[in-house]
Amino acid sequence: MRLFVFGYGYSARALVRTLAPAGWTAVATVRTDDAAARAVENGVQPVRTDDAAAITAAAKDARAILITAPPGPDGCPALPVLAPALARTGAFPDWIGYLSTTGVYGDRRGRWVFETSRLAAQSIEGARRVAAERDWQEVARGMGLTLTVFRLPGIYGPGRSAFDRLREGRARSIAAPGHVFSRIHVEDLARGLAASMARPRAGGVYNLCDDEPAPNSEVVAYAARLLGLPPPSAIPLAEANLPPAAMRFYAESKRVSNARAKAELGWRPVLPTYREGLASVLAAGG
Repeated sequence: MRLFVFGYGYSARALVRTLAPAGWTAVATVRTDDAAARAVENGVQPVRTDDAAAITAAAKDARAILITAPPGPDGCPALPVLAPALARTGAFPDWIGYLSTTGVYGDRRGRWVFETSRLAAQSIEGARRVAAERDWQEVARGMGLTLTVFRLPGIYGPGRSAFDRLREGRARSIAAPGHVFSRIHVEDLARGLAASMARPRAGGVYNLCDDEPAPNSEVVAYAARLLGLPPPSAIPLAEANLPPAAMRFYAESKRVSNARAKAELGWRPVLPTYREGLASVLAAGG
């Protein structure tokens, strides 16, 4: 059982760890020598993104393929590489997972969104994800691939949480009344992907998130309490002088439903809110 990953990052590493006890091995694309060395340290075989022969061989041997690389101005970088490779092999995997974002829904003023909700991306990044989903779905239908799209909110876990920002003095509590968003612990994300791999569904689309959307300021304050620190003073959004990327984050407020993933995949977040998630990060040495 072999997993091929296009874009070996934080989420992919969690999935590799989740699948390893069941006997899965992994191959992943890398761009640099340092990235290749880190992959080897994790027990993952690296292949260069520009090595067409190696990618074709990896695609041919893969039972599952995970695509995590973000799209650029020209679309998903994996599509023009993987689609021809799969066509050349004629041996298709049981499952292909594409990691997208809940940014495809745009701003809903705090209302709930579902997989059937209208896509209304407001940022360039969100619009690129909408296009990449569409492109992959069209290719999958044309080639008969079992493709599943996962729309993800903010991902956190060890090494990537409010604890790190607090310890480094970078955490800020932005007062943005009414602003909420969803999130997911990286291990729950990996478990959701594994659940989908066990139940492949062509054309499937799932939101993977925890059960309790919440304001970012609430999460930062709770993390500070767990560390025994005073929470950062609240700063009104209009006075925060945030960079453009952060302002885009606060321009969108929505609650994301995970009901379909629960119903169809038999998946439940083990860490259903940020409280259990942060406690898990802290217990893991985060």
